[in-house]
Amino acid sequence: MSNEKNVAEQEETVDTQDTEEVEVEVVDAEDVTVEEAEETADETTAKIAELQAKLDETENKMLRNQADFDNFRRRTRLDQEAAQKYRAQSIVSDILPALDNFERALQIEADNEQTKSLLQGMNMVYNQLVQALQNEGVETIKSVGEPFDPHLHQAVMQVEDDNFESNTVVDELQKGYKLKDRVIRPAMVKVNQ
Repeated sequence: MSNEKNVAEQEETVDTQDTEEVEVEVVDAEDVTVEEAEETADETTAKIAELQAKLDETENKMLRNQADFDNFRRRTRLDQEAAQKYRAQSIVSDILPALDNFERALQIEADNEQTKSLLQGMNMVYNQLVQALQNEGVETIKSVGEPFDPHLHQAVMQVEDDNFESNTVVDELQKGYKLKDRVIRPAMVKVNQ
């Protein structure tokens, strides 16, 4: 029995030690009201909403900046391609008046052997210029007998000719040229009424 008594005494000692060491903080229901709890919840919800709005705004700015950068890269690439495609435009524009002068000079009729020889040399130079321009993508604009196109032709006169339909090019006064798909110089033409 003494053993049982000792065990019972030890259990009582442990129970009293446990209750003495543990301090429990009791909060009165009067200290925290429902209103204060709701205010804290509302403040937290408002802060979350504010942070979410800032995050959304930052994401939108980032997406806009990315789109702007992509557009910039695309425009730059297109500009470089156009510059490469039309790199010869300024030189072609400068050569066209010389080509016109060659054509006028070649229309002269030769009456002696020396003039014929000079015209033959000029014709060879003219053909080389024309070939060089064709290699760069320069084409002459077809005019006579074609319908008038204000993008390709510059009408300087109107005539009445029964051999042509209305609004048709009758005569070409100066050749027009295109570089690839861009008009360098429109053809000066006479148009039937």
